[in-house]
Amino acid sequence: MTDPTDFINFRRINANITTSGQPTEAQLATLKSNGVTHIVNLGPHTNKGALVDETKSVAALGLEYIYIPVDFDAPTDADFAQFCETLETLAGKTIHVHCIYNARVSAFFYRYAKGGKGPEKDFAFDQMDGIWRPGGVWADFIANPADADKPNRYQGDDY
Repeated sequence: MTDPTDFINFRRINANITTSGQPTEAQLATLKSNGVTHIVNLGPHTNKGALVDETKSVAALGLEYIYIPVDFDAPTDADFAQFCETLETLAGKTIHVHCIYNARVSAFFYRYAKGGKGPEKDFAFDQMDGIWRPGGVWADFIANPADADKPNRYQGDDY
C-alpha cells in the first residue's frame, strides 16, 4: 500500500492498518486501490465534515464498513470494547480506521497499545502526540490523570 499524502492526519500503524481523519469519496477509492478491504469509522455521521452517506459510499466500492460512533465529549469503555473486538475480528485484513480528525482513533490505538495489544506503546503515543494531546475526558479515557484538568491540545495550535 502506498501511503497517500492528501489525507487529514494519515498515519500507518502497520502493514495492514492505516488511520486518518475523514476521507473524501475520492480518498475512499484510493484506499480500495491500495488494498484496503474494511473501513472502520469512529466518527458519528452527524459530525461536521462527515460524508453525506458513508455507509452507501463504502458499500458502492465493495468494501466492508464498520461503524462505531464515538461521542467526542463522552468516549466510553463500551466503545473501546467494540473497537478491540473489531480489530480482533479483522486481524490479518487490510483496514483503514478513521474519525473526523484522527483524534478519537489515535487515542483508541494508544489505549489499545497500553493494554499490550497492537503497536508498541511508545509508537502509538508518538502517533497520537503528532496529532493531539488529550485532556479532560480523553485524558481519563487513555488513563493519563496528569492531563485530566487540561484542555485538548492540537499539534500546531497549543504545543
